[in-house]
Amino acid sequence: MGGPFDLADRVAIVTGAGRGIGREIARALSEAGARVVVAEIDGQTAADAASELSTAGRTALALEVDVAELESAQKMAAETLAAFGRIDILVNNAALAPANKPLLEDTPESWTRLLKVNLDGVMWCSRAVAPAMIRQGGGAIVNIASMSGIIVNHPQPQADYNASKAGVIHLTKSLASEWAEQGIRVNAVSPGYIGTEMTKKGSARPGWGDTWLAMTPMKRMGTPREVANAVWFLASDAASFCNGTNLVVDGGFTIW
Repeated sequence: MGGPFDLADRVAIVTGAGRGIGREIARALSEAGARVVVAEIDGQTAADAASELSTAGRTALALEVDVAELESAQKMAAETLAAFGRIDILVNNAALAPANKPLLEDTPESWTRLLKVNLDGVMWCSRAVAPAMIRQGGGAIVNIASMSGIIVNHPQPQADYNASKAGVIHLTKSLASEWAEQGIRVNAVSPGYIGTEMTKKGSARPGWGDTWLAMTPMKRMGTPREVANAVWFLASDAASFCNGTNLVVDGGFTIW
C-alpha cells in the first residue's frame, strides 16, 4: 500500500472484534496490512472472526479475553508479544450495551458490570500494552467512546452507558497526556447511531428510531465501516500529530 495509512508489519489488538463495529475495525486494519489479534470474551466468536481474516490471506490470532479483568488483559498482551514480538496498535472496542432503564430501576449489579467492561476495560487493556509500546518506542491506542459521552441520548434512558463513555473520553485525554513523551498516542472515536444489530433493535422500538434520524442532519445511520475508517486514520501515521483527540462520527447529530 505505502503512504501514511500503511500498517504493514504492525501488530494490532482489537477488543470485542468478533462482531459489529469491532469486526469491521479488525477487517480495516487487516486490509491496511496489520497483523490483527481478535480479542473476544467468547473464544468461538474470536476464532470465527480470525478465521475470516486468515481465509482472506491475512495474519490473525484469536484470543479469549475478559477486558474487565486486569489479569486477562495482561495475559492478552503477553500472548500477543509471544506470537508477534511487538504491539503497535490497541483498539479498545469491547463494551456492553446500555440497560435502557431509568436510573431508579437500574440495579447495582448491572451498573457495576457495565462500568467494569466499558471503562475499567479500557484502562486495564491500555495499562497492559503500554509497557511493550514504551519499550519499542511508541504505539497508538484508539478507544471507542460514543457521542453518548458528550450528549444525553433521547428518548431512551441510559445513564449507565453515558457515564461510562464520558469516562472513556476523559481517560483518553488523561493517558494521552501521560504517555505522549513515551511515543504513545491515545485518541478516541465517538460513533453516533451506527447500523449494527444492537442499534437496529433499538430503532425498532416506538419513537426511538424516528427521533434518532430526525435529530441527525444526514438523516441516516452510519455504517460500521465508517467508524472503522476513522479508527484506521487514528491508528496510522496519517494521524501522527493527533493525541487526545475525540473524533466524532455521528452524521452531525451533536451539531445541535
